[in-house]
Amino acid sequence: MSGMETTWDGLPVARERPCACAIVVWRELAGRREFLLLHRLAPGGANYEGEWAWTPPSGARQPGETPDAAAARELVEEIGLVLPLTPLPDASASEDVALYVAEAPPDAEIVLDDEHDRFLWLPLAEARQKCI
Repeated sequence: MSGMETTWDGLPVARERPCACAIVVWRELAGRREFLLLHRLAPGGANYEGEWAWTPPSGARQPGETPDAAAARELVEEIGLVLPLTPLPDASASEDVALYVAEAPPDAEIVLDDEHDRFLWLPLAEARQKCI
């Protein structure tokens, strides 16, 4: 990802690492923990179920933006929520992606952006299966 210069919608991407962030959003509901996944419209439209169809809120970091600021911005842009973020520096899958977790209230209202068409709250095992 470090070679990417712009996002799919033409915005500049930070050249220094990490150049992206991902936020694992969870909630407690009826005594069970659920995780939020978003369905991307691109590349295959509303029926697409292939690679990167389902992801947690995530996105590229813009030049001059800190990873924390990028993660907070992505949450607002993609799901319409401001949530306290906890960075996971030791859990990063790569140097390119800063990982965070955030707890949402059980009654959080998700407001999707134009990049996504639907969302699911799933138990961890089901969420992991959808993220391919």
